Amino acid sequence: MARETRGDFYPVPIVDHNTRPGAVTRLVIFIVVLTAAAIVFGIFRERFGDPFLLGMLGVLAMIGVGFLFATAIGFLQFSPRSSGDDLSKAFVDSMAQGLLVTDAKGRVVYANRAYAEMTGAASAADLRTVEGLLSDVPEAAATIDRLASGLRDGQPGDGEFRLAHSIRPGAESGARWYRTRARTFKVPGQRQPLLAWQLADISDERAEQERFFLDLQKAIDHLDHAPAGFFSADQEGRVTYINATLAEWLGIDLASFTPGAITLSEIVAGDGMALVRSVKADPGTTRNAVIDLDLTTTSGKMLPVRFMHRLTASREGSSGPTRTIVLNRTQGEDASADLRASEVRFTRFFNSTPMAIAGVDHDGRILRTNAPFLSLFGPVVDRDAVDRKVRFDTVIHERDRPAFAAALEKASQRQADIAPIDTVLPDNEERHIRFYVNAIADGTGGEGAEEAAIVYAVDTTEQKALEGQMAQSQKMQAVGQLAGGIAHDFNNVLTAIIMASDLLLTNHRPSDPSFPDIMNIKQNANRAASLVRQLLAFSRKQTLRPEVLTLTDVLADLRMLLARLVGSDIKLRIDHGRDLWPVKVDIGQFEQVVVNLAVNARDAMPSGGDLTVRTRNVPGDESGTFAAYRELTPGDYVLVEVEDSGSGIAPDVLKKIFEPFFTTKEVGKGTGLGLSMVYGIIKQTGGFIFCDSEVGKGTTFRIFLPRHIAEAKKAAETGSTAVDGERPAEAAPAPKPAEARDLSGSATVLLVEDEDAVRMGGMRALTSRGYTVHEASSGVEALEVFDSLDGKIDIVVSDVVMPEMDGPTLLGELRKRQPHIKFVFVSGYAEDAFARNLPEDAQFGFLPKPFSLKQLATVVKEVLEA
Repeated sequence: MARETRGDFYPVPIVDHNTRPGAVTRLVIFIVVLTAAAIVFGIFRERFGDPFLLGMLGVLAMIGVGFLFATAIGFLQFSPRSSGDDLSKAFVDSMAQGLLVTDAKGRVVYANRAYAEMTGAASAADLRTVEGLLSDVPEAAATIDRLASGLRDGQPGDGEFRLAHSIRPGAESGARWYRTRARTFKVPGQRQPLLAWQLADISDERAEQERFFLDLQKAIDHLDHAPAGFFSADQEGRVTYINATLAEWLGIDLASFTPGAITLSEIVAGDGMALVRSVKADPGTTRNAVIDLDLTTTSGKMLPVRFMHRLTASREGSSGPTRTIVLNRTQGEDASADLRASEVRFTRFFNSTPMAIAGVDHDGRILRTNAPFLSLFGPVVDRDAVDRKVRFDTVIHERDRPAFAAALEKASQRQADIAPIDTVLPDNEERHIRFYVNAIADGTGGEGAEEAAIVYAVDTTEQKALEGQMAQSQKMQAVGQLAGGIAHDFNNVLTAIIMASDLLLTNHRPSDPSFPDIMNIKQNANRAASLVRQLLAFSRKQTLRPEVLTLTDVLADLRMLLARLVGSDIKLRIDHGRDLWPVKVDIGQFEQVVVNLAVNARDAMPSGGDLTVRTRNVPGDESGTFAAYRELTPGDYVLVEVEDSGSGIAPDVLKKIFEPFFTTKEVGKGTGLGLSMVYGIIKQTGGFIFCDSEVGKGTTFRIFLPRHIAEAKKAAETGSTAVDGERPAEAAPAPKPAEARDLSGSATVLLVEDEDAVRMGGMRALTSRGYTVHEASSGVEALEVFDSLDGKIDIVVSDVVMPEMDGPTLLGELRKRQPHIKFVFVSGYAEDAFARNLPEDAQFGFLPKPFSLKQLATVVKEVLEA
């Protein structure tokens, strides 16, 4: 309990180091015992005399010794009051906030002066606990009950509440704010913890906060309704604050605006971000810049503005947050409206043009630039380029700097005929730039003038790439046409040689001395025919028999063959893609493609290495990621990659690898037709092939085959050949059965061929089989023969390419006379080369050159029987 001393109220201190639990009780008992002993000593001394006195003194001596012993072991303690207690009491009493300590039963143990004054307690009897004061006050009851409940669980807590009047009775009227804290603590020597309550009047603090908040609200209101826009952005360019004026200009709803949801690049139009990014500050400094650019409103309109841009950089040099004042350049005094409009138009044209523009002086130093120029040549050229006196030729390749110096000299002399300069960037020769140096035409570019010339720059990288691609495509097409023409004429020669060999073999037995020579002629003619097929493959005019396949199965069947081809020193790995889409290819030709690429990879790894064949699907949206392959059109593809770890291909060689007769192998070890045949097969299939290689690191061929999607097609009649290139097997020379077949016949055949040797060989072959053969050397002559025979022709065998009238035209004319006439085309080209020009219901057979007598008789027999 508290007590009163010298007329003032001083609560009893909680800490008392002079006492020990039970010591006071023991001391009182000890005093009582001594007093009783003295009384007994006085009474019994008179009755029993000195002997009893001596005995009693001995007993008292023993009691004294026991007391000294108890004191020595700490059983009893007597010490003066500690000065630390007075210090603690003085400190606690001087606290501005009230402090009340109670025991677990709610009895007051200690209360400082501030608590007594705050609650109006004049004496110890007036003291009330915090719960007793505020538990019945509705505004504070919830907070006090929460803290009291936490104390029962040993948990500290705090809270604030507002009362309609002060806690102290008789205080000034008016609402007051209070903060209370509560916690438990333990005193050494006591089992039960004590409860400490702190109570503080924070009304003045709250009033100051409200004043600060009102001032802040006024400042924000002033900023929001200022005649200029304002925004702030973080180092990532995210807009963290935007005032109401700028939001209104841009059409942004501030009620739904979320800091960081809008980026600066979303509201800056055109290349304006290049101007903003060009503002850089030195480490640990702040940089201010004025930028004229356009902003984009939410409705898509352009708003010309001027930025008063402020950027702060950290000590490490990284860009920090920005603060920007935005001036609307469409607003101003009416007197300068025309001038302001002209300035806005010029700034917009200057910064929005797709051409980079810079003004240079007589020494070639950059004086001013537009936004596209900064975007194209940064960070070599930035907004500090003028201050740093950067020379314009720093963005020109060293080999073209003399040409620029000469052009600048002409511009200084106001000459008009200055040729453009094509160059590349000094640090990136893949980027092509064309510069136009123009003289100042208004007479201000003479000696002593600030600007000597205006330089315009255009990025021509895409144009150069397209030009290169077009040139390569045209070259390959021209070479392909040449190869196809050679193959066609050579096929005619080989056909005559093979047919003549067959005729000679029919008249010579194997025992004849000339028989081996004739066989040698035929075998070499067949070897030449294989070379012709490779030329036709490159020119994309070979005959393909496409079918729907899954490449997983094809490569699995090829694995053993490839392993034998590459040898034991090369580790072969085939990675199959999951759920590959079907493709439509000629299986034989595709296998030839993979085999050719594997053989080339083997030759590039004479000491062994790794060869990997991978497949996977490439969806249409992913095909656009292959930006380096400009020829690749968007679509769904199945990708086949053949990668080796060989010696690689030099860049100058890489450009020619698909050209026919180009080879890097030794003489006699390669014809130069392998990769050209691969190129032609993939192209004729409708796919694309690309090669990436680095010297010393290996080569990767990537083949993109179009995904096949099944479509309902009209079934062709039996024995007919469809026009879309999907030929039924009956129209092609089918594999010959092992048993002998009767190839004779009695039908009437019209043989149309402009090559005399081929025509004569065909006539003899068919005549020897019993056919009646009429010949013609052109399509016009064939019509005359047909009319002279009154259409009594059972079948027409015609070459495709002929003078005056080609084969497809002849078929069209004959169908007018006899709609169901049977027709066989003979050509060194693939049937796709001419079949697309025929009517959809055209039915015909096809025999590719070169052919033997037996193959000719077989096709004629099959078409007649169809």
